[in-house]
Amino acid sequence: MPSLLVTGANRGIGREIVRQCAADGWDVIGACRNPAEAGLDCETMALDVADAGSVETLAETLGDRPIDLLWNNAGIYPDKGLGLDQLDYGDWLAAMNVNVLAPIRLASRLRQNVAASDKKLMAFTSSVMASIGRDPSGAYAYRSSKAALNMAVTCLKPDVRPLGIACALIHPGWVRTDMGGGEADIDVEDSVAGMRRVLNGFTMDQSGQFLSYDGSTFPW
Repeated sequence: MPSLLVTGANRGIGREIVRQCAADGWDVIGACRNPAEAGLDCETMALDVADAGSVETLAETLGDRPIDLLWNNAGIYPDKGLGLDQLDYGDWLAAMNVNVLAPIRLASRLRQNVAASDKKLMAFTSSVMASIGRDPSGAYAYRSSKAALNMAVTCLKPDVRPLGIACALIHPGWVRTDMGGGEADIDVEDSVAGMRRVLNGFTMDQSGQFLSYDGSTFPW
């Protein structure tokens, strides 16, 4: 039975990842800040990804338990709909902490757990909004943090390759969630199913590629 640890498990994409993987027989750990309030039908662990101490506590709880798929999914979008004159630089720093530093911190701390598994895969929920090649505008904090995540995972890739670990950067699509809004293109079920198909066929040769939930690639 493969094992999964997914962050941001209490809502949206993370919650659907939990649901689908549990339904397929995975050993699922849903990590979020308030697991008692999440109502998840799986094993849960408390985790505030922005808090280094919380990451350390989770790692100590896991011990040497193997994790086939570490899915760094938690993220924030603090400047949705805001223009240049409305930027809050404190929120921008928070986005960098949650969207960039947190997933790399967790990947670093749990890399031996992933290396001890069969699948040896780390996934990072990115966004097409990180693509500089698509001539972006607006959403300074969110776009820049996801672009920084892409670079950070690219730097991580050679460090974990000797452990047999592959790193997947994946865009979930524009999804109808609290973050994506009601006008988004696809529902959360199709998004997660698509990302899981991509990850199920993911190979070391693809490590570090910037992929969409439908398997297509994005320009950096």
